[in-house]
Amino acid sequence: MKANSCRKSTFGFFLLFFSLLVSFALESKPPALTPKDTKVKIEEILKAHVSHQKLTPEIIRRSFQNYFDELDPGKTYLLEPEIVKWTQPTDALLAQTLEGLKRDDYAVFEEIQETMVRAIARRNELENTLQTAVLPKAVDLSDLKDPKWVATEKELSNRLVKIRGAQLDAAQKISQDKSEQFLLRLNKRRLTRQEELVPKDKTEKKQVVLSLVLKSISSALDSQTAYLTPAEANQFMIQVQQRLSGIGAQLRDDLNGLTIVRLLEGGPASLDNKIKVGDKIIAVDHQPIIGFDIVDAVELIRGQEGTRVILTILRQTGTESQPQEELHEIDLVRGEVVLKETRFDTHHEPFGDGIIAYLHLHSFYQDRTSSSAQDLTNALNTFKEQYPIKAVVLDLRNNGGGLLPQAVGVAGLFLGKGIVVSVKDNTGLIQHLRNLEDKIAWEGPLIVLVNRTSASAAEIVAQTLQDYGRAIIIGDVSTYGKGTFQTFTLESNHFGKVNPKGEYKVTRGRYYTVSGKSPQLVGVLPDIVVPGPFSEMEIGEKFSKYPLENESIPANFDDDLSDVPPFQRFNLGRMYKSNLQTIIHTYDPYRDLLKKNSQDRIQQNALYQKLLGEMSKKDGAYDWMDNLGQIDFQLQETMNVVKDLLFFMQEDKKALEAS
Repeated sequence: MKANSCRKSTFGFFLLFFSLLVSFALESKPPALTPKDTKVKIEEILKAHVSHQKLTPEIIRRSFQNYFDELDPGKTYLLEPEIVKWTQPTDALLAQTLEGLKRDDYAVFEEIQETMVRAIARRNELENTLQTAVLPKAVDLSDLKDPKWVATEKELSNRLVKIRGAQLDAAQKISQDKSEQFLLRLNKRRLTRQEELVPKDKTEKKQVVLSLVLKSISSALDSQTAYLTPAEANQFMIQVQQRLSGIGAQLRDDLNGLTIVRLLEGGPASLDNKIKVGDKIIAVDHQPIIGFDIVDAVELIRGQEGTRVILTILRQTGTESQPQEELHEIDLVRGEVVLKETRFDTHHEPFGDGIIAYLHLHSFYQDRTSSSAQDLTNALNTFKEQYPIKAVVLDLRNNGGGLLPQAVGVAGLFLGKGIVVSVKDNTGLIQHLRNLEDKIAWEGPLIVLVNRTSASAAEIVAQTLQDYGRAIIIGDVSTYGKGTFQTFTLESNHFGKVNPKGEYKVTRGRYYTVSGKSPQLVGVLPDIVVPGPFSEMEIGEKFSKYPLENESIPANFDDDLSDVPPFQRFNLGRMYKSNLQTIIHTYDPYRDLLKKNSQDRIQQNALYQKLLGEMSKKDGAYDWMDNLGQIDFQLQETMNVVKDLLFFMQEDKKALEAS
């Protein structure tokens, strides 16, 4: 392995994994927590955290906000006046809560829970009035996607009417005759959710409060620290294994159905072009899912490999001025979906007497049989055996990260010896991870393609290659901006051993590339901006709830091995100090011209301009994907930049030889 093997000490197992963990509804049985368990877990999380080692009034203030987001995320139960004492807490209340937590006293949060009990009773009364209410048609859902707390019962009733109208409108598109059955099912699911939030059993009721306290306090520390219920921990294991049985699609909850935002290559949904990005699933096996929690709806779609599932979808047709909808029933066979985040794609494009090699890495992975670094090495060797390689494009778009040593290994394919990434933990200790091998898999022209969803380990690789001058970075105006690492109580190699009291992940520190810069909040800034489908979206760490601030450390291009124990430093230095990677300036003469040519091409490309215009006025950015979104303008323009670069370099070579 190219990562420095003696750097394993205090940091243990790093998993730099950018993922959007779905917020699960509480299970029928809450985590088996006691007040003492809860206090112990809070203390453990604080002790490990990079910035917050003790509870403060600000953390408690954030925790109150988080608690309400957990209780009533859609803001369809509680009224602003009845919760204002917690959403705008006094200093006295914050101090009282802090003192209570020191004594395992959660009375303040239990009072919030009792407020929710009364809100549930009111909601049930309002639901009764909805039985005879005239429901609106063609509801505009835009004001329901980021709702504010309402002040009066009338406003709350109006909100419920709008939501019910939108849900029923979608359900009636399946069958007019089943609308009553749908409403009954929706009501049953609401009652089940309420019983889970406020169980009748006193012990379980306290356990619900304790689990919500843990979730609220942990997520108040920063955007990546989190307490996971057993159900969420199991979901995390699925993500780590990166395989599940289902249809292979990523979904977005739009209140009136689940919109398909991405089809995973090789999954059942991507076969035969039966399903398209932008389709909205409104029923599974003829059972309407409008109003379902997204996790419950996904569980209906998933199932045993080889079994059949029927999806009822709505597909937008017509024109923007005269939109229409088509109803389709899609019959699919569930299959094991090996998520593409653990794989890579390759292809090549002819250029002159050789090729431009294209490597698309979806994640930084390693198991007993393969790893991202080795797979890319094998792919490059295969290309070399067949063609003269003129340039390599490393595509890290939509790459959410993975294993830190693999980030070092992948960067090392294109670099000489040297520091790839530095890690500073919650004690202030800085350690460096190095590429220790001389052999470089590819020394020629290198382009790295990124977008707003390139995160974590992907940002390490892109920024490190940029720091050394080894690659030109192309893509969105910035990457995701995740410059922190987390440790997990749930270890990825112990599947099936989920703690019934729940698990947690905690932000232990930040990472920095050899320049001393961290991508935290700011992301990696490309040399040449080429916008893609996500360029106008508010995606990134800076848009999260409580992100940690950006920091920097001194640059480490001149590696003095000061973090290595003295007895190892001498032996390591002898073999390491030769052939260190230096900053190179290969692309400096061409960067400005490459940038100008790219801007000119984008400006003159009518279809590309139409795409950019559509993206700038739609926050969802999926309505256009069935047409323009299927053309990868970002990759096309990247290939144009590569060809420009090769042409300019060849012309300079000819001029030099002629002189």
